[in-house]
Amino acid sequence: MNDKKETECIIVNTNDMPWMLVPIPELNHQLPVKPLLNDPDTGMLIKKIKYAAGFTNTWHTHNCAHGMYILDGILNTHKGNFGPGEFIWFPEGERMFHGATQEVDVTFLFITNKPFDIHFEQNEADE
Repeated sequence: MNDKKETECIIVNTNDMPWMLVPIPELNHQLPVKPLLNDPDTGMLIKKIKYAAGFTNTWHTHNCAHGMYILDGILNTHKGNFGPGEFIWFPEGERMFHGATQEVDVTFLFITNKPFDIHFEQNEADE
């Protein structure tokens, strides 16, 4: 008897996929997102995300580690600016901000190591 779980190859053409607008009520903003993978076993996920020029995901933390692979534009973070082809990995619990520069949109792949969560500093102060 084979107990090995059968899996399927996942293929996603992001060029044919519409952007979904995901609300971020804490920032009064909607974020364009294309979901690519959500692993039910680990909670790990991969999304294609776009930050519009001037948008910043303000100071926050996550209980998950996450990485960003920049496809186009410039990602502005508390660790510096990163351009196309660069990858940055943030450890779990690190205090951070990231966003687009004022001049240009940034598009990136967003990858987590387990289920995604976010805790904005202004919300922590209100509690």
